[in-house]
Amino acid sequence: MIIHKEGKGTLGLVFIILVAINVLIQKMVENQATEVLTLVVSVIFFLIVLQFFRNPKRVIRVNPNGILCPADGKVVTIQEVFEEEILQTKCIQMSIFMSPFNVHVNRFPVDGKIRAANHHKGKFLVAWHPKSSSLNERTTVAIENNIWGTVVLRQIAGAVARRIVMYAKPGDMAEQGSEFGFIKFGSRVDIFLPVDCKILVKEGEVVKGAKTLLAASASS
Repeated sequence: MIIHKEGKGTLGLVFIILVAINVLIQKMVENQATEVLTLVVSVIFFLIVLQFFRNPKRVIRVNPNGILCPADGKVVTIQEVFEEEILQTKCIQMSIFMSPFNVHVNRFPVDGKIRAANHHKGKFLVAWHPKSSSLNERTTVAIENNIWGTVVLRQIAGAVARRIVMYAKPGDMAEQGSEFGFIKFGSRVDIFLPVDCKILVKEGEVVKGAKTLLAASASS
């Protein structure tokens, strides 16, 4: 299992805390069953946290006419909206919910030049709340692409996921399928596409980052 760099600090801290708890239990409780139970629970908890930060290698099949999925999870929303922050026009919003058991790496859906990379402080509503896209802690990344125009991505924090990491910087070049960020312990990623694109997935469908094609250009 490959562990993402964002997990090293968290895993180290969790390991130290669990070791300290087990040492205290051994010194304070003279009951072998309690000691064994504490150890077993500690190992299980550490393994659960460990899988949060897994980063499996994936072969990227570049497709200029397609939108690669930016995250593992489930498609929970496909709707026409007015995107106010960057596009200021109507577009198709697709929302992908990442559970705590999904891979949490976020990837660029297209190639292009990064036009904007903004971070907004906010609330921590549950990720499926209708207002979470505009009220929660979030980032917005805009990629200028020759075929798709401007594609907007939004990482959204949730009630549990309160740590968003974004690597994208204005002026950088995005490479389709490469990492642009990480959301610790799940949450949601929104992507905003042209209204005339061909949607290739449906609500409720399980998708994989850098693997599933979400949409194709109208001309393809």
